[in-house]
Amino acid sequence: MQTNFTPEQLADPQMAASEKILRTCVHCGFCTATCPTYQLLGDELDSPRGRIYLMKEMFETGKPASAEVVKHVDRCLSCLSCMTTCPSGVHYMHLVDHARAHIEATYRRPWQDRLMRAVLANILPYPNRFRLALAGGFLARKALSVVSMLRWKGRAAVAVGRKAVGPVSERVGILKRTRAMIDLAPIRLPARSHLDRGGAHPAEGERRGRVALLQGCAQSVLQPSINEAAVRLLTRRGVEVVFAKGEGCCGALVHHMGREHASHAQAKRTIDAWIAEMDGAGLDAIVITASGCGTTIKDYGFMFRDDAAYAQKAARVSAIARDITEYLSGLGTAAPPRETGLTVAYHSACSMQHGQGIKDGPKTLLKAAGFAVKEPPEGHLCCGSAGVYNIMQPAIANALRDRKIANIEKVRPDLIAAGNIGCITQIANGYESRERAIPIVHTVELLDWVAGGPMPEALARAGFADMPAAALQAAE
Repeated sequence: MQTNFTPEQLADPQMAASEKILRTCVHCGFCTATCPTYQLLGDELDSPRGRIYLMKEMFETGKPASAEVVKHVDRCLSCLSCMTTCPSGVHYMHLVDHARAHIEATYRRPWQDRLMRAVLANILPYPNRFRLALAGGFLARKALSVVSMLRWKGRAAVAVGRKAVGPVSERVGILKRTRAMIDLAPIRLPARSHLDRGGAHPAEGERRGRVALLQGCAQSVLQPSINEAAVRLLTRRGVEVVFAKGEGCCGALVHHMGREHASHAQAKRTIDAWIAEMDGAGLDAIVITASGCGTTIKDYGFMFRDDAAYAQKAARVSAIARDITEYLSGLGTAAPPRETGLTVAYHSACSMQHGQGIKDGPKTLLKAAGFAVKEPPEGHLCCGSAGVYNIMQPAIANALRDRKIANIEKVRPDLIAAGNIGCITQIANGYESRERAIPIVHTVELLDWVAGGPMPEALARAGFADMPAAALQAAE
């Protein structure tokens, strides 16, 4: 693609990197076939190719972002399916990240957008704040369920309440997003995990390695059982697990909102915590159980390439960052003591398959653990979670979620496995109103279970604990 940047513009390293990406694009349109928003909306501007044209014009003119650009860039899930499809190797992720930062710096959003984005950016990355917000969300869900069941009896308060949870909330932006946020709050509030205290967890038997496990922010509150399973599984395999002192959010959530300063500050804190462990007792890997976080952490080297104080440290961290399934694959497979005979639909998170290029490893581990693994149709399409996308763009997110669930049900699984907390929350939320809910479990929880760990809570709630052993062991 021909570009028209001035030498002054290209003196900016970030603009120079984006210009290089733009020149890589040959506008072939292959990306439109695998873009979720283009498949749903059919608008060229809601395809990667269309967005690239919009971003190119915005960068070349040097003007503030327009409402049109913001609308179509905001609709992008950053699922990166286009990067898997693109025959020219266009690095769309770096381009759209730059565009989001430019939008954040130059465009004044409506107050409703500013408020909602500020709430999300100042709550989700902080576990204690998020836990408190979830308690409020839990109570709000209960209240809304009561209000929605009330019959019209001429009382004004009831009428207003019913409108707030019904048609009005579906039409008004901030109500729509607030309702989406409340709907995503868990039905049960998870208890605090003993892992919140941090520290080290020694390997069982001879030590084969030492890793830092990302504690994370949202996942540690929503489903602490994931990291608990990871610790059991790793220590059982002879790996010492440490939670680095001072580690916080990896910065991914606000990074994809264009809040570059906040995301870099959060990332620097976490980089410093891991570097202290690497230079201290040493680390063989930094292990991540949320693939959305993993994609960003593996990109730290690029994010901090021009930061004299952090470029080298960030590159060191990125070099040893591994998804939990990547690290487990390197340890070799172990014969599971528990046979289940269960059929698993493997949902590959976009950040896993497109962001990190991890496709076969998780399925290989599940098969080795005794599960029959099936891949749903349209596995390359996003489920609609995408960080905070399912709150900011609930209509598109829900349509993608329902499409994902319909495809999962075509393979008739007993359960679903996924490697990202956002996908797990999104798909589980889609099953709440359905007559038959297929439980969705993190891959590492399933691997821990068959290796002798406790049954995942989602399976126990779905009645798997009541199934006779013979039924669990009988292959379909």
